[in-house]
Amino acid sequence: MRLLLSTLAVSSMLFAADIPLPTKYPSGQLGEMVKLGEAIMNETDTHPLTKDYVGNKLKCKSCHLIGDSGKPGTTKTIGTFIGTATSFPAFSKREKTVQTLQDRINNCFMRSMNGVRPIVDTKASIAMATYITWLSTGHKINMNEDRPCSPLTSEKWTAKQKKFAAIQRKATHKNYLAGKEIYQNQCASCHGMNGEGIATFPPLWGKDKAGNWLSYNTGAGMSKLNKAPAWIQENMPLGQGGTLSDQQAADVALFVDAQERADFDLKKGLLPKEKMGYYNSKVHEEKHSVESNFKAFGLDLQKIKTGK
Repeated sequence: MRLLLSTLAVSSMLFAADIPLPTKYPSGQLGEMVKLGEAIMNETDTHPLTKDYVGNKLKCKSCHLIGDSGKPGTTKTIGTFIGTATSFPAFSKREKTVQTLQDRINNCFMRSMNGVRPIVDTKASIAMATYITWLSTGHKINMNEDRPCSPLTSEKWTAKQKKFAAIQRKATHKNYLAGKEIYQNQCASCHGMNGEGIATFPPLWGKDKAGNWLSYNTGAGMSKLNKAPAWIQENMPLGQGGTLSDQQAADVALFVDAQERADFDLKKGLLPKEKMGYYNSKVHEEKHSVESNFKAFGLDLQKIKTGK
């Protein structure tokens, strides 16, 4: 199995590396939609078409990082948009339905953006999907029956989640303190000592002076103790991805995700049915808190934070 995953990961990387990113926008209205989607990815919390759906200070590019092309989502690490459109429609274990690319994008607003789900087929929704699809130019359709994820990182993403889940189940207060030290030494200069974010660098937890939440809620992938270290290890510190050991990535994720953030309640992330229309999911009730996210790995949040 390990050999199979390694082979799949290598083939996925070659799959993307052999295909150059598009550099020329399509002509006409299609090109304008690509440009609009790109703008929204860069300005999600302030763009007039999406700001009312966002409940924090994050942008799509906060997690889907800018690559050498200068465009959001164009790294070849976990979080890339490259090739992503080829995976859809894809089955989602979370929603227990086959999801479209627009479904996947819009659901992120409820979780990572701590807001409400945009209406499918609004201009913003179409524009974001158009931009991501443009970045898959030249890639072959590769629909995913297991997860809604780019083929570039799909197998690696799954393998890392399993690895970090095993590590986090053994976490103790000492790991929390180690994570705090890593954060203070390698993360705080960009994200702030209190997770508030600095300048263009995104906030990771907490509230602003007006009491508004700054970062992702407890339903987001980054709030999960096995998913956050996988993303962190690949992408952080910025420009130095791959330098943290498995334990270091697990420890700093443990520390960050133990901090205060908004609870997740699926129902609060959905617009009224008469306005939203059909919600493509078989799951209509879902709640998470920092405590419940830790409990999912057999951990007591207070013991982890205080040692008592």
